[in-house]
Amino acid sequence: MRFYKFHRLALALLSHHRRVAEIVLGSGFVLYKRQKTVTKMSKGRLEAFGDAIIAIVITIMVLEFHAPESAELSALWPIIPQFLAYVLSFLFLTIYWNNHHNLFHAVEQVNGAVLWANLHLMFWLSLVPFTTAWLSEAGLAPAPVTLYGLVLFFAGMAYLLLLRSLVKLHGKQSPFALAIGRDTKGKLSLGLYGAGLLLGGWMPILAMALYALIAILWLVPDRRFENALRLAQQSSNTPR
Repeated sequence: MRFYKFHRLALALLSHHRRVAEIVLGSGFVLYKRQKTVTKMSKGRLEAFGDAIIAIVITIMVLEFHAPESAELSALWPIIPQFLAYVLSFLFLTIYWNNHHNLFHAVEQVNGAVLWANLHLMFWLSLVPFTTAWLSEAGLAPAPVTLYGLVLFFAGMAYLLLLRSLVKLHGKQSPFALAIGRDTKGKLSLGLYGAGLLLGGWMPILAMALYALIAILWLVPDRRFENALRLAQQSSNTPR
């Protein structure tokens, strides 16, 4: 009789603990599933990393300047080509920084593919100080002009790939993708970069003029990201 009661008590305890285990495991699974569904990869560190890289690149270019030993204004003439190359590179870097900032202000999330695409862009931008320094020292020679344009071309290609990775993440019918559209301006810039590469070996001055034209083209404010934010706000305010 005692054994029978003990057996029933043991079964009851086992049943109780099994129930508790099911509740705990079930709750954990629900929490895990909810966390997996709701959590999105933050874009804040990506933006900060991009800002840091571009700031460092600009600082490196500035450090390439060496003050002349003479106190005469004529001593500045030899560094004028270096200054002009710096101005053009500075324009390109600030344009990338401005578009990069507005781009990630308009998107909602990022993923691994976006992180790698962003690193790809930062790689090519980090080479700008080297090509600028060579262009400053060698002048408008075919080799440095061609390499300068090659880095700008691949930077533009990397930015285009970054845009496509974000469109793929958010969907082709998302407000961000609709605001980006066909990206005619970006594709036109790549075409001009390609033309500059072809001209760099024969007419370096004309190639640099094309690169300057691209910089001027992008100085015009790009309203696409503002449109993306406005479309996203309109879609969120639309009753479902």
